[in-house]
Amino acid sequence: MSVKQIVVAFGGISPEHEVSVLTAHQAIAALKESGKSVTPLYVSKTGRWYTGDVLLDLSRYTDLPKLEKEALPCTLHRNSDGLPVLLQTGKSGLFSKPLEWPVYAMILAFHGADGENGSFQGICESFNIAYTGSGVSGSALGMDKALAKQIARQAGLPVVDWVEFREDEWVSDQKQLEDKITSLGYPVFVKPVSLGSSIGITKVTEQKFLEDAVELAFRYDGRVIIEKAVEPLLEINCSVMGNATTAKASVCEQPRGKNESLSYEDKYLSEPGSTKGMASADRIIPAPISDTLTKEIQDLAVAVFRALRASGLARLDFLVQPETGKVYFNEINTIPGSFSFYLWQHSGMSFDQLLNQLVEIALDERRRKNGRIRSYETNLLSKKAASGIKGMKLRK
Repeated sequence: MSVKQIVVAFGGISPEHEVSVLTAHQAIAALKESGKSVTPLYVSKTGRWYTGDVLLDLSRYTDLPKLEKEALPCTLHRNSDGLPVLLQTGKSGLFSKPLEWPVYAMILAFHGADGENGSFQGICESFNIAYTGSGVSGSALGMDKALAKQIARQAGLPVVDWVEFREDEWVSDQKQLEDKITSLGYPVFVKPVSLGSSIGITKVTEQKFLEDAVELAFRYDGRVIIEKAVEPLLEINCSVMGNATTAKASVCEQPRGKNESLSYEDKYLSEPGSTKGMASADRIIPAPISDTLTKEIQDLAVAVFRALRASGLARLDFLVQPETGKVYFNEINTIPGSFSFYLWQHSGMSFDQLLNQLVEIALDERRRKNGRIRSYETNLLSKKAASGIKGMKLRK
């Protein structure tokens, strides 16, 4: 492959669609400034795939229907050499072939839903494409707040108590579930299980407000998790980069919002009209905590990263009770807004260096996978063909 074409994939069917667009364009700008060849892969809110130079202009996203008409529909395909390419679909010139864009590696800039839960990662795996971030299992675990807490607890890592249930369980056993939630002790946080960016989250201080909060969370997800609130609360975040053997932690940050818990507006709209995504949020870096607490959180971040089979880069959020000094793992974000580059800046790494490092990790992960035996040579089918379908015995 003569041109090392980096594909930046973003958008998707998700309430975090716009956040993904911001993160992607930050990455595209950094890659182009460093001389990289970049191809955008935009997944619309209806799930259609597009590419084309028009997608490189952030101002065009104010009118999505018009943008989709001007962009080029595409799909993943293998060319005559068996290499993955983005292939133009739909109409092309009368005497011209559909356009192809080679795929050297993919930077995944999705947030939420199918782009972050392992589904898109599975597509990349099926085409043997190197892609940034966690693999299929790590992405799926990271998206599921309840399962991530369960695995962390089994690994001996500290988490707050929680109650989790499906919508049908809430309908049939609401009273019993309310009793379990009451046993946690108010206040509690009500969250959709598989969503980020603080969307659909409510802090509930009394039981009379619980039902409305649960119904709000169910608008976004079929499962809800309710967690015991830590009070007083100090939120501390830390990023981890690498794989199971090379994972290292960034400096810690203390995010700050207008309320006790960060809202969507705190995270992405702290500067009016800002296009900086999470980079525009209000935070203190490094976090104003002791060296001992910093080290504890960094060590916990790496431990959780490994336990959840994460790779590439992630941001891990922790809850600290200042009076007791207790630290609890809250959640992992396997594709954090702005790739948490602001944390690595304080470690002396520029945004383009961070992206290059993520691509190298992705390429290394693919090399490891391709170095394993991926097929088994056998003449099983020829033997079965000789004996005929009637001669086959169904065994397990």
